[in-house]
Amino acid sequence: MSDNTENPNVTGTTDLTTAQSVSSKVGVVTLEEELKKSFIDYAMSVIVDRALPDVRDGLKPVHRRVLFDMYDLNAVNSGPTKKSARIVGDVVGRFHPHGDSAVYETIVRMAQWFSMRDPLIFGQGNFGNIDGDGAAAMRYTEVKMTKIAEQMLADIDKETVDTYPNYDGQEQIPEVLPTKFPNLLVNGSSGIAVGMATNIPTHNLSETIDAVIALLDNPDLTLDELMQFIPGPDFPTGGIIVGNDGIKKAYQTGRGRCIIRSRTRIETDKSGRQTIIVDEIPYVVHKVDIVNQITNLVKEKRIEGISDVIDLSDKDNAVKIAIELKRDAFPEAVLNNLYQSTQLQASFPINMVALVGNHPKQLSLKEILTEFVKFRREVVTRRTVFDLRKARRIAHVNEGLMVAKANIQKIIDIITSSDNTEDARLKLLAQSWDGQMISTVIQRTAEGVNIALPQGVEEGVGLIDGHYHLSDAQARAILELRLSKLTHLAQDEIKDNYNALLADIKNFLDILNNPERLKSEIRNELVEVKEKFGSPRRSTFTVDLGKVDKGDLITRRDVIVTLSEQGYIKYQDIATYESQGRGGRGKLATKLKDEDYVTKVIVASTHDRMMFFTNKGRAFVRMVYDLPTSDSRTAKGTPVQNFINIDIANGERITALLPVSDFNG
Repeated sequence: MSDNTENPNVTGTTDLTTAQSVSSKVGVVTLEEELKKSFIDYAMSVIVDRALPDVRDGLKPVHRRVLFDMYDLNAVNSGPTKKSARIVGDVVGRFHPHGDSAVYETIVRMAQWFSMRDPLIFGQGNFGNIDGDGAAAMRYTEVKMTKIAEQMLADIDKETVDTYPNYDGQEQIPEVLPTKFPNLLVNGSSGIAVGMATNIPTHNLSETIDAVIALLDNPDLTLDELMQFIPGPDFPTGGIIVGNDGIKKAYQTGRGRCIIRSRTRIETDKSGRQTIIVDEIPYVVHKVDIVNQITNLVKEKRIEGISDVIDLSDKDNAVKIAIELKRDAFPEAVLNNLYQSTQLQASFPINMVALVGNHPKQLSLKEILTEFVKFRREVVTRRTVFDLRKARRIAHVNEGLMVAKANIQKIIDIITSSDNTEDARLKLLAQSWDGQMISTVIQRTAEGVNIALPQGVEEGVGLIDGHYHLSDAQARAILELRLSKLTHLAQDEIKDNYNALLADIKNFLDILNNPERLKSEIRNELVEVKEKFGSPRRSTFTVDLGKVDKGDLITRRDVIVTLSEQGYIKYQDIATYESQGRGGRGKLATKLKDEDYVTKVIVASTHDRMMFFTNKGRAFVRMVYDLPTSDSRTAKGTPVQNFINIDIANGERITALLPVSDFNG
């Protein structure tokens, strides 16, 4: 009481001193800098750990973890399928601390034939369809790896790739899979990160491997030379690729676009009615959306000539859309309108962004292939080093066993006279053994070093001045030797194994020391994958008529253009209308409805421009060869509104036609 009374500010002073002491230990950070740093950290986390694939194996972390987990659980192609829920739970529990739905969606996509050019997972059950319907729940479906997926994990047990610990530090996850084929191009990838995205189309495996081999042999290949092997994407849903300007730009800069058109054919029934059959549709387009789009256009009367649209797809025909035409419809004109108004023709934006050394980079086609070649060099080198180390270790032990067999009685005496195993081991190490027999089988390098001597073996080991000194590993192997190995047959077996290992060691050393041998190993493995898993191209190419003068493809000839009162137009060769002899009835120019009749008959060349004038004072120009034609002389033609944008609803109609050969002064 007295202290506080005498000095009432003591408590306040103490609090202030404490606050000053604490503030001196806490750093001052501006909000702007903290936000910037935190956002960059978050963005890089999304880019590296979720959204973008690695240029080497073409996989995002979740895809890589799924495949590695299936490999670890032995869910291989030759074995039985496992419940998807089992795989999902194992991946989430061991490697991927995120939602299980993301993992299952990854599995589903890798099993869908219409999503990946060469699916990496075999799925049993409902894994969705091309209409966009989702897969069944993970508890109902089963999966295992496909054969080609096993090629992505080949040699992973030979220290071919680096690993890092999982989130609890109990297990190791591979940084990348040692794939034998360029999966980034073959199966493509898509993803959205923070501030960037990737959208890489699928490609043909055989073509891609041919390009890799060509680049392996000649690193100075130009883009045009590479495109002789890879002319463009190859989509799992097939289709027709229109033009290649956008593709070449994408291959050159990493960004461009690819126009995909549905594959169609025309069927004609006995009555002459025609039907457009759609067998293939653009990539990542849902079939049901196309059917709905066409149906809506017909209902809204925005497109003429279609009587019905039927989806005939079944288990034997994944895509089969029947577009039934009216009798007077012109199939090519209907298709051109559908290409412009529906997803029967779609544009695929190409944006080739991938991680190179954990940094996002926009890549050209050559850069992607170059990175893969570089990766395969590293994988084959690391695998060869692993095999060499293992072969040397086994050969070194066999050397010791052969020495023991040559001095078997002395070995037995030392072991039987020893107090224990450790005493026997030390005595074996201290002894100098007769090396006359082993000296005839040891092979050495030009420098005189035993090619089977492992790295890290202590000094003073091996054949020295005619005497052999055992290593610790050899002494332990001798002590573990079974009596059955002391027979002559077993001795010959050990020697044969040793000679086989020496041949392997020389082969491994040749691969490591000879760049041409390394290239040969890479090439042979690529050819093997191509021969085993290659398939014909599904997407074909067509010329972009917007870039080509169509007139160069059309023969110049005289034709007769007819237009009816109700707006039906067509042209036919002038030879169809021959002069008649006296008393002839003449030929019917066209067969129209009872209330319709021909109002305009114009003679023109196929290369003329036809000018259409309307009662609203507007004029339109079309090339004559772009107008509809027919093999049937009596066909009534096609509604003119299918070719020129006249306002039929408000009474606009064609009042005059004028063919013009040349617009001159």
